[in-house]
Amino acid sequence: MLKMKYGEKDSIAFTEQVSREMAVAGWEMGLSLAKEKGPAPIMDEDFTVTAEMLRKRPEMKKDGWKVGQIIKGRQLHAQYSRYMQRVAGVAPELVKELSETGARFTHHSSIAPTGTISLSLANNASNGIEPSFAHHYSRNVIREGKKSKEKVEVFSYELLAYRTLVNAEAMPFSTDEKTRLPEYFVSADDITPKAHVDIQAASQKWVDSSISKTANVPTDYPYEDFKDIYMYAHKQGLKGCTTFRFNPAAFGACW
Repeated sequence: MLKMKYGEKDSIAFTEQVSREMAVAGWEMGLSLAKEKGPAPIMDEDFTVTAEMLRKRPEMKKDGWKVGQIIKGRQLHAQYSRYMQRVAGVAPELVKELSETGARFTHHSSIAPTGTISLSLANNASNGIEPSFAHHYSRNVIREGKKSKEKVEVFSYELLAYRTLVNAEAMPFSTDEKTRLPEYFVSADDITPKAHVDIQAASQKWVDSSISKTANVPTDYPYEDFKDIYMYAHKQGLKGCTTFRFNPAAFGACW
């Protein structure tokens, strides 16, 4: 709807912006809930400063902490977590309050690969940072009380939105100019593995727990273009990365 093509510079910047806003909003809620119900127990725990802590977090030494001193969990979390230091770069007062009060939880967000899942759940589940697996296809569904399978049409949420708001007759692969989808309407197989990695890297900056996604690789994708994708993902600091290449002979194969 924003006319951004998945994986291009403007979409990468937008992905990071949305992820950042979600993170800040989440920690604002974590603070609010801590004030209402109390922080997570670990926030009130006492921890002994060790030489390892000071080696891994030189900023603690700079702040005057010494081996053997006692520090609260909320301070370790808000002031000396690399992730919370990034949050402090955009919301310093929020993080200051979290270091004084503590948060209701220790981690805020996870993102799972949900391309196909989003289509399977009645077109109304978010596909997160995944592109749509397909904007239109058919799948066999088993109805309760019936032995035979029923063939049903599946539409991506964005296609349904586009048809509702812009062009009611739009369809993927249409050769008619009146019903053809715009070029920024891409699906998983249209996107390069590098673009998949770039999107995850942008979002991961603001995700403090698990995150992964699937890079779909077309059956005929050149191996030379694919072979360095895991090294590229490693260089970008990805926590997890999966690639999928459809193999018609075996109905699907993972690399």
